[in-house]
Amino acid sequence: MRRILFVIMSTLLFVSCYKQQSQSTDSWDLTEKQIDSISFSSAHHYSQGYNFVVKADSLQLRKLSPAEVFSDTVSVYGGDHIVVADFMTVTSDTIDTVWVKVARDQMTQGWTHEKTLLASVEPDDSVSQFIDTFSDTHTLIFMALVVFVGATYGIRLLIKRRAPIVHFHDIDSFYPMILALLVSSSATLYASIQLFNPESWRHFYYHPSLNPFALPPHLGLFISSVWAILIVSLAVIDELRRILNVSDALIYLSGLAAVCAIDYIIFSISTLYYIGYPLLAAYYYFAIRTYVKHINPYKAEKDRNSKA
Repeated sequence: MRRILFVIMSTLLFVSCYKQQSQSTDSWDLTEKQIDSISFSSAHHYSQGYNFVVKADSLQLRKLSPAEVFSDTVSVYGGDHIVVADFMTVTSDTIDTVWVKVARDQMTQGWTHEKTLLASVEPDDSVSQFIDTFSDTHTLIFMALVVFVGATYGIRLLIKRRAPIVHFHDIDSFYPMILALLVSSSATLYASIQLFNPESWRHFYYHPSLNPFALPPHLGLFISSVWAILIVSLAVIDELRRILNVSDALIYLSGLAAVCAIDYIIFSISTLYYIGYPLLAAYYYFAIRTYVKHINPYKAEKDRNSKA
């Protein structure tokens, strides 16, 4: 287990080694178009040259400028890779004042409202695409219902069978409890970012990084918690391999996954209504107290066996 943790920590250190290139003084001699591009990027978090992937079935584009009354259209389709070529503000537009020009290739390019564009595409980055899928409202609601019902039923069966399960009939290891608390804390932090600083999360969505040292403190803390979840998950698997047989370990992992899923749903939603903070404190108290209470019999049994 120590070897695994050493390899992971070494990888994180190499990933974190990032050196930003210094800008020359000539780079500040900007044209008006470059200034507009920087201003647009600051407000919208993307600009010219940014790459998207079409996620909708299709997206219609106007071939001519929005200023033109009549224009032919061209379509791009789901899975097509497109790049932002230009943008324009049309103050007289009552639907959306921002128009964006995108191009799939030299022959397939055109203009569309920004709202229409962003609803039909996702950044050409695997991390951003994961965030987009995981943040989809319909997917989240459906997943929450399925996970909550299934996990509640499964945990009830495990408790009745007296099978080992975190918080209720735990094993002689604190890693499962730490994992559950990490998931709850990460969910609370994620919801807090959405609640108090949504623009920073939006910027992270367009420019993701798995290096916590290259991000603002609150985002770096969140990414660090995600890495911690992965590391502790490996520690849990290693502990189960040592303590339980294969069948009991699989049952325990299923119950632990169910508890973590419920924790994520409860804390990510309740924090948006400020209930998550006192709830998290109560959960920490419950988890630690329950672990200490259930772990004492294991220690007593070990003492008896050692004396025998």
